[in-house]
Amino acid sequence: MLNIRTRLTLQFMGLVTAMLLLFSVGVFVFSKLYLEKRFFKRLQDRAVAASTLLFELTDAEASSRINLTDQEPLPDETISVYSEKLGRLIFSTNPTRDNSHAPFIPKLKSARKQLYLRDGDTQLLAVHLVARGSGNWVLISGIDRNGLAALADLQRILLVMVAVGALLLSLAGWVFAGQALAPMSGIIRQVNTIFPANVARRVNYANPDDEIGTLVETFNRLLDRVEQTLVTQKIFVANVSHELKNPLTKIRSQIDVALLKERPSVVYQDTLGSLRDDIGSLTELTNTLLSLASVGIDGQSLPMASVRLDELLWAVKMQVQKWQPDYRIELAFPDFPDDEAALLVHGNEAALKILLINLFDNACKFSADQTAQVTFRATGSVIRIDVVNAGAGIPPADLPHIFKPFYRSNATASSRPGHGVGLAIVAQVVQLHQGTIAVESTADRTAFRLELPVAPENGV
Repeated sequence: MLNIRTRLTLQFMGLVTAMLLLFSVGVFVFSKLYLEKRFFKRLQDRAVAASTLLFELTDAEASSRINLTDQEPLPDETISVYSEKLGRLIFSTNPTRDNSHAPFIPKLKSARKQLYLRDGDTQLLAVHLVARGSGNWVLISGIDRNGLAALADLQRILLVMVAVGALLLSLAGWVFAGQALAPMSGIIRQVNTIFPANVARRVNYANPDDEIGTLVETFNRLLDRVEQTLVTQKIFVANVSHELKNPLTKIRSQIDVALLKERPSVVYQDTLGSLRDDIGSLTELTNTLLSLASVGIDGQSLPMASVRLDELLWAVKMQVQKWQPDYRIELAFPDFPDDEAALLVHGNEAALKILLINLFDNACKFSADQTAQVTFRATGSVIRIDVVNAGAGIPPADLPHIFKPFYRSNATASSRPGHGVGLAIVAQVVQLHQGTIAVESTADRTAFRLELPVAPENGV
């Protein structure tokens, strides 16, 4: 497989060589036409001079003087006269070559006053004259040997020039392609120094406005995402290890204590109850991790369909309150649209359900009265859902980090159980559906605002 530099050189050389060949063929063809036209003019001049002499002088005088009309006779020149009345050649300046004009005689019948013919290198001009009451044809032929020699020389010169030009152009193309691709070598060297030790480093390029600069900018954005993914992965592994280690250690300790000696059944019941709680915590963590993994994949692999969001809100409300009977979710639908199409979004129903469950659960969990107030509005091309709870707000220093996996504020980590995964799932689902999520928090109130685009096929 040829590299880019070689391909560019070959393409450049092929294109310019083709142009040189086309130019050379044009020069050769027009030169040939010019030489033929010039020789035809000489044939005409010789034919006029010969006709004048032949029909004003006797045959003996014509034979002796006809070559005096031109200081430079045509190469291989032959002049003949064909009599229509007699049906044969009646005169020739070269009797030994009378037969050279014989093949042209039948073609004279179809001509009127003048006929130009070629036979290989020989060019012939026939002129019809009427003298002394009879019609005659004056035939004059010759070979433009100087013109043929000039064409042969021109052909050799053009071939040599095309070959030399192609060679020089290939060298120039190789140099220019190397100069054009030189920045790529520097970029490759920089990229090789980035992984795996210097993930934070970026590729530098002096001209960000050209095509290579655009490629470098795109690559640097990719590196930003790669670095963010690697950092998230490290945090994810560290937090998962910590979250799994604590309940597993606790379970192991309780089992070991229970097995040290025989105890009353009440103690075993308490131990089993504590183990059930720890196992429930592990189950919840496992489910949240599976949810995080399922929505973290490429959005194109998720099946998408039109989802009616108001109906999904009611379904999520019933499910959350079934799991947590103490939770209260108050739904409000001001300015409910008449057009059903304004209630549809293009998305994955399961992922959107996970998003709403986490939002409702988070709002109720941190609410003073375990109540979440949810307001649904369809505003043209966007559906907006506001989830508000009354209670201790989120510290301003924690707001930029609440959507990161496993992040938990110091203010809530000790007072509320959890793993810090729910809002990270919310952010990923929103991103997959090309929506937005924002949060505002004060000392006694927190509000999440979710916006999702209406399904485009609805034309809203």
